[in-house]
Amino acid sequence: MSDSGSPGAATAGARLDSFSYDDVVVRKFLWATIIWGLVGFLMGLIVAIQMAFPAFNLAPWFAFGRLRPLHTNAVIFAFAGNAIFTGLYYSTQRLLKARMFSDTLSKVHFWGWQAIIVSAALTLPFGFTQAKEYAELEWPIDIAIAIVWVIFAVNVIGTLVRRRERHIYVAIWFYIASIITVAILHIFNNLVIPAGPLKSYSIYAGVQDAFMQWWYGHNAVAFFLTTPFLGLMYYFMPKAAEGPVFSYRLSIVHFWTLVFMYIWAGPHHLHYTALPEWASTLGMLFSVMLWAPSWGGMINGLLTLRGAWHKVIDDPVLKFMVVAITGYGMATFEGPMLSVKSVNALAHYTDWIVAHVHTGALSWNGFLTFGMIYWLAPRLFQAPLFSKKLAEAHFWIASFGIILYVVAIYSAGVTQGLMWRAFDETGRLAYPDFVETVARLVPMYWVRVAGGSLYIVGAILFAYNIFRTWKARPVTYEVPVVKAPPLARVSAPPAHAPAPVPAGAWARFVSLGWHRKWEGLPITFTVLTTVAVVVASLFEIIPTFLIKSNVPTIASVKPLTPLELAGRDLYIREGCFNCHSQMVRPFRYETERYGDYSKPGESVYEHPFLWGSRRIGPDLAREGGKYPDLWHVRHFENPRAISPKSIMPAYRHLLTNEMDFDGIQARVDAMVMLGVPYGEAVTGAPAMARRQAAEVAASIVQGGGESGFESKEIVAMIAYMQRLGRDAQQVVLGTNAAKHVHVDSVAPARAPAAPGGSR
Repeated sequence: MSDSGSPGAATAGARLDSFSYDDVVVRKFLWATIIWGLVGFLMGLIVAIQMAFPAFNLAPWFAFGRLRPLHTNAVIFAFAGNAIFTGLYYSTQRLLKARMFSDTLSKVHFWGWQAIIVSAALTLPFGFTQAKEYAELEWPIDIAIAIVWVIFAVNVIGTLVRRRERHIYVAIWFYIASIITVAILHIFNNLVIPAGPLKSYSIYAGVQDAFMQWWYGHNAVAFFLTTPFLGLMYYFMPKAAEGPVFSYRLSIVHFWTLVFMYIWAGPHHLHYTALPEWASTLGMLFSVMLWAPSWGGMINGLLTLRGAWHKVIDDPVLKFMVVAITGYGMATFEGPMLSVKSVNALAHYTDWIVAHVHTGALSWNGFLTFGMIYWLAPRLFQAPLFSKKLAEAHFWIASFGIILYVVAIYSAGVTQGLMWRAFDETGRLAYPDFVETVARLVPMYWVRVAGGSLYIVGAILFAYNIFRTWKARPVTYEVPVVKAPPLARVSAPPAHAPAPVPAGAWARFVSLGWHRKWEGLPITFTVLTTVAVVVASLFEIIPTFLIKSNVPTIASVKPLTPLELAGRDLYIREGCFNCHSQMVRPFRYETERYGDYSKPGESVYEHPFLWGSRRIGPDLAREGGKYPDLWHVRHFENPRAISPKSIMPAYRHLLTNEMDFDGIQARVDAMVMLGVPYGEAVTGAPAMARRQAAEVAASIVQGGGESGFESKEIVAMIAYMQRLGRDAQQVVLGTNAAKHVHVDSVAPARAPAAPGGSR
């Protein structure tokens, strides 16, 4: 794995190519990693403060529901993404002993990716979102991502073809798997019907959309935040330790089992939901099996330090990498554990999942990136690291920040889960008002703020250290010339006699000669990796989509009215799905609190599904008809007027923003294209929406509220809230369904708090 010199196949006196590596693009991605990292961490701190101090939701575009996806996208695709490209462009050239296939493609990739990040920063705060975890960006940006990713893939594959090394090293295997799988995941999860320049609806609905989202969501973590970072680990850990990777055989087992098994695990995110049980059970089984390859990779990384542990004491680079790999091991132990149904029943929808995700992100992705850049900076800037002491300080401050963060949020998650399911001695819910559980978490949220602040302080020290290292660079960089034989020579059979082939199939398999052959055939290797991913995916996707009994229909479930559809889009715009679920699980403590459990057929017209992934607020699947229309007006205007302990942001702008009635027709038309039976709304959606808006506004006045809301966004949001769960109630209640018709009773200007009514 040397960075210079010629391969062993080269013979003395053979013709050598002279070339240089393109480190310009590596430096660009390095600076982008640092800058976007600070932005992503700052967004995380802001949303953490907003959860502890709701008054910090200063404006509609500065509210938790809109900034939370900005934080996740900035950390995943801006910080971690640029870190991947930094390490990949540096290591790929040296492992293949070839300059990148095209400098132009490298530049287009860099600037295209930064443009995508900027577009996310401009659209997400203004409510343009697909409402799908880690896939919130709207359709024009998704197309741009696909184009830039293809450019990146062509550049890497072209470099593989032009390589001057016969075999491809393990890090390249993980890069190939990441490039191929991310492309597949992104394309198929983001198939939509546009309803405007920045509005679209998923072609999948309900159960099938949920399945596709978590096939994507889990594997985005797998193939964007795990496999490429494993590639970086396999290159930079041995470099920093100045020794070879521990086990070649273990790296082979690690790679192929991880790539094949990971893709099956997504449905474990949907335990006890309306997803068919066979799918979530299958996801659980493969998740549990992932323990073995994941820990095999961790062991391979840590044992690379065998005989060199004394170096960790003095080398901050190795400190960061050791904690990163340990964090990977902890996260990949906890992930399979959380996939077990009995554990998931307690953890799902709680902050436990948030703690789990951040354990991996802050340590594995963050610390590996920091260690890699500390190692790279002196080599890229041709100057010694400015301050080893600052790097040490960064390590200890950030480590303590992680400890504060995860201890607080693990505590919050377990507290939530136990309080939700608690019954008193009389058999009633011990905490019937959901806001009681939220109020108990606020002190823990402040501890998270402290932990996150320390992590950011460490990142600022990191940025300053790298900046000062860059300042000490020479006036002009020295561009080393590398000499290596051309591809034709390294691809040819070796001149010496081949090693004897062991007798017997098992002996040949154990000798790993078959794999060494694959490593010399990168296109074949890429095809085999693609087949492993596609086959595993289709085994779950085909039954989910083709077996109709998986999603039985319910006759009483009808499409939303045009105004309710517009209200649902406002719900999505404001990011309410980041706090509220719409999925009652079949547990007594949930049905006692929210009503009958959710059925697959309830969401057949939901594009996209909105089952949610956490509950900072109560579940809303059965919200319709619980409270008068005026109650909702007061609740959106000032949640703390309804429930003093609520941490929900205020949405006063809904009471003043004009409703775009004319734009509703395009949205109904898009839904019709997806097969939603809209009847007369196909030609008269705006008029129908105006009539229903007038009815809601009249109901507000009748209840003692202000007049003039018939043209405001609030009426659409209320119409949607009042519709939630109403169709399913007709099935459950039968002839008594009339008792749950629209509630228009008089409500006081400041309605009292109601059980489960606010977060």
